[in-house]
Amino acid sequence: MRIHLALRRHVVPLLLAVGLVLTASATAHPATPRPVPLRVATYNIHAGAGEDEVFDLDRQVRALRSLDADVIGLQEVDVHWGERSQWRDLARELAHRLGMHVAFAPIYSLDPEPAAGTTPPRREFGVAVLSRHPVLRVRNHEITRLSTQGENPLPEPGPGFLQATVAVRGIPLDVYATHLDYRPDPTVRAAQVADMLRVMDRPCPVRCPAHLLLGDFNARPDAPELTPLWATLRDADPGAPTFPASAPDRRIDYVATSAGIDLRRAWTAPTGIASDHLPVVADLHLTRR
Repeated sequence: MRIHLALRRHVVPLLLAVGLVLTASATAHPATPRPVPLRVATYNIHAGAGEDEVFDLDRQVRALRSLDADVIGLQEVDVHWGERSQWRDLARELAHRLGMHVAFAPIYSLDPEPAAGTTPPRREFGVAVLSRHPVLRVRNHEITRLSTQGENPLPEPGPGFLQATVAVRGIPLDVYATHLDYRPDPTVRAAQVADMLRVMDRPCPVRCPAHLLLGDFNARPDAPELTPLWATLRDADPGAPTFPASAPDRRIDYVATSAGIDLRRAWTAPTGIASDHLPVVADLHLTRR
């Protein structure tokens, strides 16, 4: 009996000490959260028409499905805009056919054309985000625009910079979709870049989510007006041009990522002439922050 009691006097304190060491070690070195994979893409859909100027939404659905992307930013999206897209709501129709959630932000929202005995919807044109993950919030921010819908326009604030907050396996992610000015003079694009950075760098009540910027920037990566973007965002360079689709010679379409997102790889997808642009696709890892 004395032997057992002696053992207990020595062994029990030893076990307690080992337990404390293990607990302290686990506290000091918590398990690293596993990264969450996410495939994203950006695609200018040319209002549903291919580079051949033929409206063919079936062709674009096949192209989009082939990307197998979780989140897609779209540009040149018609919503009841006109005959060129058969007055259809391309944002909702593409989302429905791909089984995805949708957020749409009009750049232009015009009165409908008169129609006897009906109340037609507004004519809209803008950008959209398709997402396999739930969309928590949608905002349509203003940036500088030089309108194509009026005579003698002047640069002024206008809508069409879309922010869609999505929940990716419990991780909030701000997805921004944009379409920058196409004119050779970079003045408006430079103002748009400054406006976008102000929106994306806004203060948050708590910790800001990581964010993506997806879009057609209408400028090459080394364009001076894009330089401020690369101070805070990483260009997911696919290593290939994106425009024009049949014989691309320049890259004007982008996936850009903030801190909290690891880029695994990026590429241009071989979607042929389903649009006049090729999509950029990127595989990412999100980290819990």
